Amino acid sequence: MNIPKSFDKRLSYSDYLNLTDEERLEIIDGVPYNMTPAPSTKHQQVSMNLSYLLMDFFKEKKCEVFAAPFDVRLFSEGKADEEVYHVVQPDLSVICDKRKLDEKGCAGSPDLIIEILSPSSAKMDKLTKRNLYEEALVKEYWIVDPQNELVELYHLGENELYGKPDFFSAEDTIESILFNGLKLEGKKIFS
Repeated sequence: MNIPKSFDKRLSYSDYLNLTDEERLEIIDGVPYNMTPAPSTKHQQVSMNLSYLLMDFFKEKKCEVFAAPFDVRLFSEGKADEEVYHVVQPDLSVICDKRKLDEKGCAGSPDLIIEILSPSSAKMDKLTKRNLYEEALVKEYWIVDPQNELVELYHLGENELYGKPDFFSAEDTIESILFNGLKLEGKKIFS
């Protein structure tokens, strides 16, 4: 469940690096959130399907696809680890600017983030992270619901805000607004 952990101070990325590996955490505005329990089988199947489809699409392009666990340090450009207070591990990230990649993960905003809903993460993914990713100028954000076989797609507009989302079902073809030609059959995502 995504419950804030109790710490006596605001955590930075530097603090995060010194924590034990016993559990996966994300940090949003210095507050650590527990990422347990482990994802369901359906969640993992959808994640693998999306990974395969995205890797196939981007194999001849300059962008790279990364799957969790992969640290994304938002608002971190030009900052030391102790000054970074937003660390997330999206289910999938697509990064086109290779300068954002380092040995620790991604320093800055990916071009595309995909979060796959779990019962314990739905509120966090639909509200907290949606707002965080909009503020961090993530160009496209997909929320994938494996239980209801739906995809909610947000695209950053010219006003640097997400407009109303596009919704797709397993019967639809999910078409990226950001990446020309990226069209994924819903059946292949949810099968």
